[in-house]
Amino acid sequence: MPAFGLAFCILITLLTACGKPAGMQLEGMHGTALWHVTLTDNPAGVDAATLTAGITQALSKTTQQIAGWDKSSEISQFNAHQGTDWFAVSPDVARLSELALRLSAESAGVYDITIRPLITLWGFGSAQESADHVPAAEAIAAARARVGYQKLQVQREPPALRKTQADLHVELASLADGFATDSVGEYLESLGVANYMVEIAGEIRTRGSSPRGDAWRVAIEKPLDDGRAVQQGIRLHNAGLATSGDYRNFFMKDGKRYSHTLDPATGYPVTHRLASVSVVAQRGAEADAYATLLMAMGEVKGKAFADQHGLAAYFVWRSETGFAVYATPAFTQLLLD
Repeated sequence: MPAFGLAFCILITLLTACGKPAGMQLEGMHGTALWHVTLTDNPAGVDAATLTAGITQALSKTTQQIAGWDKSSEISQFNAHQGTDWFAVSPDVARLSELALRLSAESAGVYDITIRPLITLWGFGSAQESADHVPAAEAIAAARARVGYQKLQVQREPPALRKTQADLHVELASLADGFATDSVGEYLESLGVANYMVEIAGEIRTRGSSPRGDAWRVAIEKPLDDGRAVQQGIRLHNAGLATSGDYRNFFMKDGKRYSHTLDPATGYPVTHRLASVSVVAQRGAEADAYATLLMAMGEVKGKAFADQHGLAAYFVWRSETGFAVYATPAFTQLLLD
């Protein structure tokens, strides 16, 4: 088994005998991200090669829709558009943008998909960018002037986006992996597959039952800077799981830690103690977006927001003795002993 397959077995299929898989297991690459799919039952008349090709096609479509690094994608074309008229997009892009704007309003702008100028300035964007410096205050102020979810409008019929500021840029990376799990899941369901788990870059979508005949058992990773370990196991049934954290993408400067999670209000990385937050929702994209939102809020405001909105969320933050945790009531019922 490849090393990434072993890591997946430990961290994702918690408490499942990895050496004796049931049904069908598939894996591959989507850009730089690994994906894994487990089917409880083999779909009639469809072999592994056909399924893998279909999954790859579904993932390629998500790239064509929302990948900010792909200059030919829908969202990149919208970003390059310098007009303030309505710009036609696919129903998926309109739906995701509407979801993002709803979360932006709910969070009073803590979650903001127009934050790309700040991400680029800090070097937390593409692999070609380098996050190892603190930008000048003047540069941060200039980037912030191009940020603001209120400057973006969306309509569903016909699906279109509109800027009220010509140099506005939309960045959907905060829900991209969750959306990708949804896209793969919908492809599988179009073939009549009812029982499956999709995992892409740690984001998960499940439907139906696991090979054991009960809910899928998955793991939340401990937010360690080095190494990998299980923080908490949960049961997941007909839902998506997403985790956002600061333990993989950060840099140190003059003894200070700078997280890739940025505060749109200040233009600087957040400074709270929250290390990771996991969210369970019906769809992967929604779980992904809410996890990003709560991560930006921090453990104090994030816990209050999650409780107020009835979210299934699990927080892990740094304390004097290691890590402290909090599970919302909706998440507590998912915990494995």
